[in-house]
Amino acid sequence: MSNIFPTDKILLRADKEQLLQQKGIAIWFTGLSGSGKTTIAITLEKELHNKGLLTQILDGDNIRVGINNNLGFSDIDRIENIRRIAEITKLFVNTGIITICCFVSPTEEIRTIAKNIIGKNDFIEVFVNTPLEICEKRDVKGLYAKARRGEIKDFTGINAPFEVPAKPAIELNDTFSIKESVLKILDKINL
Repeated sequence: MSNIFPTDKILLRADKEQLLQQKGIAIWFTGLSGSGKTTIAITLEKELHNKGLLTQILDGDNIRVGINNNLGFSDIDRIENIRRIAEITKLFVNTGIITICCFVSPTEEIRTIAKNIIGKNDFIEVFVNTPLEICEKRDVKGLYAKARRGEIKDFTGINAPFEVPAKPAIELNDTFSIKESVLKILDKINL
């Protein structure tokens, strides 16, 4: 398919990053529901904002009620969910925005799809490695209880698998405080 507009006439990513005085990257949080992905991401976003950096959080809750509200949790729908999110993330990154993505993204295949779309040099995978028992205790939405009662099918960690990332750029666990987690990320991304 050919481009519908002349790409040689649009502003380049470098032009936008120069304007913002920052480099666009994707910080991709993965982990079980309730692991702390969004909580850490919100604190990270505030820290980056305080440093004068432009950010955008993309989270499963806000994406699934909007652009992906027509998708369920089958394997095919999970792949399409992440594919769309990765395409959106790539647009933000190419605009120079630090994009913080919080998605269970339960398989290595799905995370690889996201990394390939966004670009491996712009993709920082953060694995929030919180044990299932702790995630269930934190479950304010009652999703784990519903999954255990059979009311939710294909729920990651209960009746759908979660594959531990092979080589995440950053691994956090439940022994780190939120502040320690954010400092570990900031140290790695060096912004």
